[in-house]
Amino acid sequence: MILDLRDPAGADLPAWSPGAHIDLQLPIGVTRQYSLCGDPADRSVWRIGVLLEPGGRGGSAHVHQALHPDMTIDVVGPRNHFELLPSRRCLFIAGGIGITPILPMLTAADRTGTDWELHYGGRSRRSMAFLEPLAAATGDRVTLYPQVEVGLPDLDRILATPRADTLVYCCGPEPLLKAVEERCRSWPAGSLHVERFAPKDLGTPVLAGSFEVELATRGLTLTVPPDRSILDVVEEAGVSMLTSCREGTCGSCETGVLAGAVDHRDSLLSPEEQAANDVIFICVSRAAGARLVLDL
Repeated sequence: MILDLRDPAGADLPAWSPGAHIDLQLPIGVTRQYSLCGDPADRSVWRIGVLLEPGGRGGSAHVHQALHPDMTIDVVGPRNHFELLPSRRCLFIAGGIGITPILPMLTAADRTGTDWELHYGGRSRRSMAFLEPLAAATGDRVTLYPQVEVGLPDLDRILATPRADTLVYCCGPEPLLKAVEERCRSWPAGSLHVERFAPKDLGTPVLAGSFEVELATRGLTLTVPPDRSILDVVEEAGVSMLTSCREGTCGSCETGVLAGAVDHRDSLLSPEEQAANDVIFICVSRAAGARLVLDL
């Protein structure tokens, strides 16, 4: 399903860049993130694609069954943790509905003269969204992989040769993301950028027990027990935070780190960004030591 969202008063919507997403605050009391897949130059509308997931958590089913034209819905964003960076060449890999954030990237790459290619897989042509606009691509830049016809993308071939002049962007189901991450280990640092719709399974935290969090601007020190998140404890102390997913995928609770080591448990930061140790997503990430000092 494709949804076009407009301001009820007809005003321009906030600007966004390729790779951005918004949060739909659904009437059933849940929030879901969807990538913007329209034209960033058209400020009159935000376009999203919503795949119906029969075995999901209810968000996509509500969108398909309960939303209707002229209905008002609360939206938060946009935010972008999947930014298209300047590069001589881009290699895009999409699986299923993961094509949505990549579509505006293709247009942006064309506008800047960036060389690009797209490898797009899905169960069947019928299940693969947005094939029509991709048909207009010139040359052999778009390769489709309907699984029932040709099987899975040959990632060993696609990612065989690391290139210093190429950035890799991947969005799709977790098995695809893990496979691409594994094959990009030999690529230059910072080459790979991924977008996840669901949190990664990171196993048990580095620190089993409690730790302290100092809120530097408030002069407040809090204890975070092993069974609660930093976000829970901060909110309980009366600090209002912008938050949405509470599972490390939306980026709304990003907070600066002033001191201490972070056990990064989000699904957003690259290994290089994690190593910088200067931000934390407090809904899921924790301290790797006895104390963290946050810019709160």
